[in-house]
Amino acid sequence: MCNLYRMTKTPAEVAAWFDAIDATGGANFAAEVYPGYPGLVVTGGEVRRMSWGFPLSLKGKQGQPLKPRPVNNARSDKLGSPFWRHSFTTRRCLIPLTGWAEAEGPRGRMTRTWLSLPGEPLSAAAGLWRHSDEWGACYAMVMTAAAGCAAAEVHERMPVLLGREAWRGWMEGSPQEATELCGAWSGKVAIDRTAQSWAGGAGS
Repeated sequence: MCNLYRMTKTPAEVAAWFDAIDATGGANFAAEVYPGYPGLVVTGGEVRRMSWGFPLSLKGKQGQPLKPRPVNNARSDKLGSPFWRHSFTTRRCLIPLTGWAEAEGPRGRMTRTWLSLPGEPLSAAAGLWRHSDEWGACYAMVMTAAAGCAAAEVHERMPVLLGREAWRGWMEGSPQEATELCGAWSGKVAIDRTAQSWAGGAGS
């Protein structure tokens, strides 16, 4: 599942690519996005700042409230579950990215493998969003089985990537129409296996 992705374009560049309005107020964003950190989302004709992950309330052994955990991935086969259903029905979005990462290698020595669409300066992943008391507006990335795509060499699941022709269907279509878009990417995927440690990023 995706727990790290890259977004190396500015909000203005993203807005131009998606023919949307930059509603971020000139905020700066890190090029690497981790769960619980801010990222860019396209919804309602605007590029907006939101936190990556829906908050999941947790309690300690004595029943005391703990810091919420960001649930940043929504499996495409679980979109009808209570946790995701309302957002899937009413608040779908596009998540601009330039690549996503998966961990490969033995435990304790895992390295980052980056995946991207060759020749594309930007890609759009299917997303859901909602308002939360904990973090304000937040979003999650929809994941699907990678079978049949080159990305399956790295991980059994991958983001639902949407070509330009599918953007409107995902954003405005019925739940059934949106579900039909949740397949593995049918085009080429570039795989870049690096020596960079998986650990050591945000929050480490």
